[in-house]
Amino acid sequence: MPETAAAGGPGQSSSARLLRLLSLLQARRDWTGTELASRLGVTTRTIRNDVERLRGLGYPVDARPGVAGGYRLGAGGALPPLLLDDDEAVAVAIGLRTAASGSVAGIEETSIRALAKLQQVLPARLRHRVTAFGSYTLPMPAPGPRVDPDVLTVIAAACRDHERLRFDYQTHPGTASRRSVEPYRLVNDRRRWYLVAWDLDRGDWRTFRVDRMEPRTPAGPRFTPRELPPDREIAARVARGVGEATWRFRARIIVAAPASHVRDRLPIPVDVEPLGDDRCAFTPGSDNPETLALYLGMLGADFTVVDSPELVAALRELSGRYQRAIADPP
Repeated sequence: MPETAAAGGPGQSSSARLLRLLSLLQARRDWTGTELASRLGVTTRTIRNDVERLRGLGYPVDARPGVAGGYRLGAGGALPPLLLDDDEAVAVAIGLRTAASGSVAGIEETSIRALAKLQQVLPARLRHRVTAFGSYTLPMPAPGPRVDPDVLTVIAAACRDHERLRFDYQTHPGTASRRSVEPYRLVNDRRRWYLVAWDLDRGDWRTFRVDRMEPRTPAGPRFTPRELPPDREIAARVARGVGEATWRFRARIIVAAPASHVRDRLPIPVDVEPLGDDRCAFTPGSDNPETLALYLGMLGADFTVVDSPELVAALRELSGRYQRAIADPP
């Protein structure tokens, strides 16, 4: 392949080409020499020479021989320059500013130092965008549990490497237990971190609060990943678990309407059990029976309460209150 000045050959400085090569190696895990040569408009021999120059500068570039071989930016050595486009730079700056008041313990000062370094080298047009975000946003204080970043790192690595995770866990009522799981996803929701994992002892998907976990090392053996539910289903599972974990009152409700009607009427995701074309059941909960009674008023259909005397009493109280409100004045 002939080298051209426009594509990054002799007309472009070798230093600029090295930076471009680093950018490509950062953007994707594996590249073949032919792919890199095509992107940079040079020969594969030039790619080999440039890779050697990067190694000489302290950047670990791993090479794999053979038909399926190629290049990969390895770990260790000097930290390569991070090459970002305008939108990526702004996103990183906003993320660092948000992290400074986030839910991960111990990274506030580090985030501020990193943000200061980034703002120092940002072009003026980008610095103005980042400054505007910082000047005209007000983070609301939201007290909540703080998570050790080392714990998040251990869990994320286990998810990535498909390694079983063993940890001590404290449940919401305060019961301690030892758990062994196949970890799959970390989810951040309302200043709390959750792990979605396959619980080996219970043989089902479970959601765990990370701030209640104490991982035990070393990690367990590798596992073959199971078919993971879609991200939308994972998010809905966590949302349901967050609410159900703190409910004091539960009730089974039989509704004289199709399951689709109930799902469409309620403001949060719920598991609805179809009982036929025009009947279904679900199990809502609340800390307050009267609040739950008001919540059920949104169904827009007749329903029956099963096994919840507290809810029945709240419905009777509300019914009497409404009847008095519409009664003819004396």
